[in-house]
Amino acid sequence: MHATLPLLQATEFPALRRRALEVLQVSLGYKCNQTCVHCHVNAGPNRTEMMDSETLTLIPQVLAARDLHTLDLTGGAPEMHEGFRDLVRAARAQGCKVIDRCNLTILFEPGQEDLAEFLATQQVEIVASLPCYSLDNVDKQRGKGTFDKSIAAMQKLNALGYGQPDSGLTLNLVFNPQGAALPPDQASLQADYQRELFEHFGIVFNQLFAITNMPIQRFGSMLISKGQFNDYLRLLKENFAAANLDTVMCRNLVSVDWQGFLYDCDFNQQLELPIPGQGRPHLRDLLQQELQDHPIQVAGHCYGCTAGQGSSCGGALKEESLAK
Repeated sequence: MHATLPLLQATEFPALRRRALEVLQVSLGYKCNQTCVHCHVNAGPNRTEMMDSETLTLIPQVLAARDLHTLDLTGGAPEMHEGFRDLVRAARAQGCKVIDRCNLTILFEPGQEDLAEFLATQQVEIVASLPCYSLDNVDKQRGKGTFDKSIAAMQKLNALGYGQPDSGLTLNLVFNPQGAALPPDQASLQADYQRELFEHFGIVFNQLFAITNMPIQRFGSMLISKGQFNDYLRLLKENFAAANLDTVMCRNLVSVDWQGFLYDCDFNQQLELPIPGQGRPHLRDLLQQELQDHPIQVAGHCYGCTAGQGSSCGGALKEESLAK
């Protein structure tokens, strides 16, 4: 796989500093039941990196020590970690909102037959990947048969109350572009998703998050192979919107890798760009210290979060600004 960091380090991206920490985003490992073209963590069935039990036990302690109210679980497929359910129970018992970044097809993996019911019982917010509402586009990006399984999974979640009005069970979907392009307008695309999924499959959901593909890892390597990397980075830079700097996710989120080390965001984690001036801070360090006002490590890929309508783990930044 082609290295992308050397092409991103020289940058004029503006300096940023952290605000008060609000969200702990934890990667439980890189093992996944899918191998997606756009995946920025290069996850897949053959990856073996998974968080150990000692590091896992630090997570509820940090949530309490820093008075955090949101635990965002990702991977790989976070549900494939054997400690996933105990961690969810512990965080929910502390009153934290838990987000599961779910690929939907995981609901049909062996041993996960009751996963949907577990998530509903624990009132876990689901953020589910669905790159399009058509079979051809989804299967092209995520593998043959993925679309049909994703539809069946959403129908199962809907039957449990997810996405239904006043159920308290949130189902959000994630859109990623097929290639080297910015996402379309999030609000318009959400309306298309809602119409098509309901008319053809009777599916309902809460929100659609349109997320820009980052020029790193598997997607960045593909761009290099196709000779599109520089053009894509130029597209991101030309669409830079300074207003988005106020709401980029690195201002109030910290990303934790499978070994417990801290990064400003999930993308910096994959590039192994540490939090500036901190050596190599670990989850255990958050038991004693704050990160507020610390500088944020930036590079060329940061234009992906600020281009056009902006992009974060919660979708378009302009949408977020309007909602506040």
